[in-house]
Amino acid sequence: MTVDYRSLAATIAALTENETDEVALMATLACEIHHSDDRFDWTGFYRVTEPGLLKIGPYQGGHGCLKIPFDRGVCGAAARTGETQIVPDVDAFPGHIACASSTRSELVIPVRNGAGDIIAVLDIDSDQPDAFDETDAAALQAILAATFA
Repeated sequence: MTVDYRSLAATIAALTENETDEVALMATLACEIHHSDDRFDWTGFYRVTEPGLLKIGPYQGGHGCLKIPFDRGVCGAAARTGETQIVPDVDAFPGHIACASSTRSELVIPVRNGAGDIIAVLDIDSDQPDAFDETDAAALQAILAATFA
């Protein structure tokens, strides 16, 4: 199954219209994104709860890590650098944190609020190697920007 990102963006926009609560927005996005594609094995947010620390937020899939420091793993790299991370093989990523042994590839996108501050990262794991590309990243970045601006 390939994601129809245009339809996904329209659905998310309709579901989140006039909503400002970040956790409610994250919960809705995690659900809609997770169920939009079979590649998405775990879909969720890690929230910036204090300087240099992410804590698990709304997600779909098996349990995740509760805390991730900015200096560890793919999520930490995205939060620390402010750059989207597309990892085709998690075993080749230095310092990868294996929250689930089934994860083969990962896409992590920083989430910014209207002021441009990183408030979270969107983490999508796949049990397939090399599951994500620039098309996925760009479409999801646009959805996040529209939702959290």
